[in-house]
Amino acid sequence: MTATTPGNVVRLGRESAPSLDPIMALVANGMNSVNSVILDRMQSRIPLIPELAGHLIAGGGKRMRPMLTLACAELLQYPGTRHHKLAAAVEFIHTATLLHDDVVDGSGLRRGRRTANIIWGNSASVLVGDFLFSRSFELMVEDGSLKVLKILSNASAVIAEGEVSQLTAQRRIETDENHYLDIIGAKTAALFAAACRISAVVAERDEAQEMALDAYGRNLGIAFQLVDDAIDYESDGATMGKDAGDDFRDGKVTLPVILAYARGDAEARAFWKAAIAGHRISDEDLAHATNLLRETGAIADTMARARHYGQRAIDALGPFANGQAKAALTEAVEFAIARAY
Repeated sequence: MTATTPGNVVRLGRESAPSLDPIMALVANGMNSVNSVILDRMQSRIPLIPELAGHLIAGGGKRMRPMLTLACAELLQYPGTRHHKLAAAVEFIHTATLLHDDVVDGSGLRRGRRTANIIWGNSASVLVGDFLFSRSFELMVEDGSLKVLKILSNASAVIAEGEVSQLTAQRRIETDENHYLDIIGAKTAALFAAACRISAVVAERDEAQEMALDAYGRNLGIAFQLVDDAIDYESDGATMGKDAGDDFRDGKVTLPVILAYARGDAEARAFWKAAIAGHRISDEDLAHATNLLRETGAIADTMARARHYGQRAIDALGPFANGQAKAALTEAVEFAIARAY
């Protein structure tokens, strides 16, 4: 990647395959501390709680959101350790939402393993999710910053709103692109944005730098979800770590479907209406849906939008000085998009 001066932007794309290795190396020591906090705070005198929480927390996730908190602190050259507990709080919020999501969606796989709701049941998954939310708020309060508490608690509320909005849009083929972007901006991008922004708060940087990191995380989160929604049709269960075609069978109206429906003829539209309503969900129907998505360019255009938001994330880093942290954060964006290839 060509070096640039502060204020310039880096173009999305590189000759070699992008990786999370640079950001993982950058934050390795900090993540050891974060993992210690996670392990300590998921404990309970009720054995089922650490057992169930540990199943998901130790399930192979990259912990991208807490890594972003640490990497943004490195970008700002913050020398303290307050962000370690806050990064753990971010991961607890994320893990709690995953537990709840799997119950709502009736998912059977998460990161290639059986979901907690399949093993322990829906009730236990919901309640342990509540426990992890509570632990996240304990960590926020311990930090002592009302601003941090406001940012993370607001993100938690927005995520819940996004999930409810997605639920109300489920099986509604008339959902449009703006509504879809509102949903993913809430359910996915809000936590990415908060995870990055809180680093500027603990580093006592000005509002402009706070919002630059917020913009980086928010745009990365949107790009991340766009890619997820594209590969639901183009990948397989082993690659994704979840059942292929889950969104299709659940009647989720994601951007690929929105674009394909808008561009389809009467026959294609009739198929999409039936499929999203839950009447056409066989393996053959999924294959037909995937063909329609390819023929209309819906998947390619979804990926083009992902690259657009990825570039916006990288552009948001423009005001910050070059160095290892900025390069790692840039490559994290490129990795998020390259997952589809």
